[in-house]
Amino acid sequence: MDTTESPLVASSDEPIEVRVSPEWSGKRLDAVAALVFHSYSRNRLQSWIAEGYLTVNGQTGRSKDKVLGGELLSLQLPPDLLAETLADAQGTSLSSMVAEAVEFPVVFEDAHILVINKPAGLVMHPAPGNRTGTLLNGLLHHSPSLVNVPRAGIVHRLDKDTSGLCVVAKTLESHTHLVRQLQAREMGRNYSAVVVGEVPINGTIDAPIGRHPRDRKRMAVTDSGKDAITHFECVERYRGCARVSVKLETGRTHQIRVHMTHIGYALIGDPVYGRRLSVLPRQVANVEAVANFNRQALHAHKLTLVHPATEETVSFDAPMPADMDRLCTALQNVAEQALRDDASKER
Repeated sequence: MDTTESPLVASSDEPIEVRVSPEWSGKRLDAVAALVFHSYSRNRLQSWIAEGYLTVNGQTGRSKDKVLGGELLSLQLPPDLLAETLADAQGTSLSSMVAEAVEFPVVFEDAHILVINKPAGLVMHPAPGNRTGTLLNGLLHHSPSLVNVPRAGIVHRLDKDTSGLCVVAKTLESHTHLVRQLQAREMGRNYSAVVVGEVPINGTIDAPIGRHPRDRKRMAVTDSGKDAITHFECVERYRGCARVSVKLETGRTHQIRVHMTHIGYALIGDPVYGRRLSVLPRQVANVEAVANFNRQALHAHKLTLVHPATEETVSFDAPMPADMDRLCTALQNVAEQALRDDASKER
């Protein structure tokens, strides 16, 4: 059976039934299910096999069971589980979310994906205190059909005050494809950041990240955390700080902010993990563009992925936003003035 033309999506009214192809004989049940019901992740299908929502010839099975070929796979989910697959990050059904006209620059769009350049200050998911005016609300207004895609197609997040590129899946097939890329660490995500301190030329931070043991609103490097890997390279040095290019290998919450702080180079303006302006040279800390920079200096400037429909590698770029551009220009001016002052003292 060809499953590439349309997603096999279960409903509460009728199960989706598919006969196992003989060519899949000897494969694990969960592997075959992932091939057949490719709109859902393998992890989710494994849980549905264990819970009896996905059956083989009308009988429950185990993910590790081998198929022979010819079996009838049947997937039927109750309404509450269907709602969960189409919910936002807090589990609220998308059908109950308000579609709003929220402004966000579109970098690329076709029938399969949407790439946006998220402005700083825009929250991605509704949450207590931010039930409206989020990117998710705006996506439902921009493309009403996204109500049929988990989390309205959002597959990875940027913090509220981080600007830059993120990709949105417009179909269930695209959503599954993109999620698998993220899980396999095949999606390239590059950031520009401005950090405090004399950062090394380059380096890799390999340190697990989890909830802070005392402050549950913060993340921290902790032995009990999930593996997290960040690569960085110094692009330009200023006076007491630098602009760095950062590449994520994993995607943990606040990963860049936590990792750079962990090695002693916190991001300028970071209200949670940042360092005080007093650690900067006075001539830098007193610069208006620095003193008034009120968000973490972090921008997702490049995104590389495999297009879910064409299987071609595509790349998108977004220049630094105006506030970070002003910040870097001001820091560059201070550094150049310091060089001139040093030269005049030597005469």
